[in-house]
Amino acid sequence: QEQLVESGGGLVHAGGSLRLSCAASGFTLDNYIIGWFRQAPGKEREGVSYIRGTDGSTYYANSVKGRFTISKDNAKNTVYLQMNSLQPEDTAVYYCAITPFAIETMTSELFGSWGQGTQVTVSS
Repeated sequence: QEQLVESGGGLVHAGGSLRLSCAASGFTLDNYIIGWFRQAPGKEREGVSYIRGTDGSTYYANSVKGRFTISKDNAKNTVYLQMNSLQPEDTAVYYCAITPFAIETMTSELFGSWGQGTQVTVSS
């Protein structure tokens, strides 16, 4: 059974950092694109970043570019999202998900095996 489990969320002050983890079980991440999404209260789910399991290439939304870094540990079958210089507008539930498709944009409908999410709260 394919499963993704997020962890690492929490409460930080503006300017702080967090590292989120997305641990996969039941399959290898090498064959997928692994994406991080977030959803704030009253807002639509937003694609934040993804990494291609095949070649490690990455994508970042403009809102996080230069502050967030996505990476993958093949031995642990885990993807990380290092989030620096966090701002209150980064407050959301963060989810990871996978897609086997050669996507150009982070359309959430193309992703599956969603984790349960981890809450990130940034205070001002």
